[in-house]
Amino acid sequence: MAGGAVLAIDAGTSGITALVVSAEGRIVARSHQEFPQHFPQPGWVEHTPEEIWQSTIAAVRDVLKAYTGPDLVALGLTNQRETVVLWDRETLGSPRRAIVWQDRRTAAYCTQMAEHDERVREVTGLRLDPYFSATKLAWIREHEPHTWALVESGRYAVGTVDSYLVARMTRGLHHVTDVSNACRTLLMDVATGEWSQEMCDLFGVPRDALPELVPNWGDLAVTDPRSFLDLELPIAGIAGDQQAALFGQTCFDPGDSKCTYGTGSFVLTNTGTTLERSDAGLLSTAAWRSPDGELTYALEGAIFVTGAAVQWLRDGLQVIGSAAESAAIAATVPSSEGVVFVPALTGLGAPHWDPEARGTIVGLTRGTTRAHLVRATLEAIAFEVRDVLETMPTLSSLRVDGGASANDLLCQLQADQIGVPVLRPTYVETTGLGAAFLAGLGTGLWGSLDELRETWAVERTFEASVPAEQADADYRRWSAAVERSRSWASA
Repeated sequence: MAGGAVLAIDAGTSGITALVVSAEGRIVARSHQEFPQHFPQPGWVEHTPEEIWQSTIAAVRDVLKAYTGPDLVALGLTNQRETVVLWDRETLGSPRRAIVWQDRRTAAYCTQMAEHDERVREVTGLRLDPYFSATKLAWIREHEPHTWALVESGRYAVGTVDSYLVARMTRGLHHVTDVSNACRTLLMDVATGEWSQEMCDLFGVPRDALPELVPNWGDLAVTDPRSFLDLELPIAGIAGDQQAALFGQTCFDPGDSKCTYGTGSFVLTNTGTTLERSDAGLLSTAAWRSPDGELTYALEGAIFVTGAAVQWLRDGLQVIGSAAESAAIAATVPSSEGVVFVPALTGLGAPHWDPEARGTIVGLTRGTTRAHLVRATLEAIAFEVRDVLETMPTLSSLRVDGGASANDLLCQLQADQIGVPVLRPTYVETTGLGAAFLAGLGTGLWGSLDELRETWAVERTFEASVPAEQADADYRRWSAAVERSRSWASA
């Protein structure tokens, strides 16, 4: 193990987190900067790229003020996936807002393209769904022809958030991404790890507008100090947020599984060098590619709204003052008293894949209080994760991370529903930690995956505390509520 520390940037859906990670794998400094969410129409979700960039600068500036340890040796970057950004290659300004992964405006387009679904799955490992990047790009092409003309002419670059931030950090010198982001665009051949000309043609996206594909760690790019707070650091690790969390949880072996509780929740199982296909609503995805070109794969269950449901209680209904209050309020009642909340606020992801589903609350009575609704929201997160795990091979345990995993009640509800131990590590910000691990591996701060494994430790284990019969009965009631939420937007 060499000396030094790594700067990690986690560009999430609601904000930027900057971390400094020591050579011992400890988070020694942290800063977070939120940026605005834009909802111009029902079902539309957008971000302003410049606000993402300014939040990145602010978060990094703050974390550097707080950090006093050894020199930084590398930068690792992780990001919300599927969100698409356009920017001018010369000025680095963006002609329009980014269309966020949660955005559902392309649902009708996906229905029109249904005849191609089988081929899309075969090539990309994904489904035709508004979730993925290429459908958003097709929407821009159809609705904003003047903007798209500049994409086709080569003036505008197209990428995910990682590509955009690398371009800003390097003054436009590098236009790159990695397989963990590229495989979420519907434009990458998941078997080869390269852009698919067939898919580019299908969605009308010019191949030349897309980033160069680089390994997940190694000599990827260097920040320009004129653009990036006087820092000249090797960008030595890049990964989409969920693959970064898998790496940060040191799930390096086939069968290792984790669940990240963030805005949405994402269950990933490492399948090694084998590309496994699922008939049960899971996605076949690239986990990472080493500098020698070896691809590691995963199966993924993507749940669109989990932590965002708690945010909705806070911001939309204003029944809680902060997300942190949810556990205490929910614990004031022993159960939800039959109230079930299906948080299909942007449709349903895995394993149902219904963009027309909508949020549904059933079981209300005159005795229902906000505590019952808050508890039903936490229960919904546990049910949604069980929905995904029901389609996967039996687990012996589940590693959890993300902001909501700090909620003890949620972790207990999760263990009760899946019937196996839920393991919470010392550091639950494993998305940023994974980016740091990749960058440290890319610069020799850590010499091997075994060194990284030694940094992982369990902070608390949650064991099932209710009879399996009760958990199963609650789950059957949840499943009935899910059916009532299906296809609501087209009813």
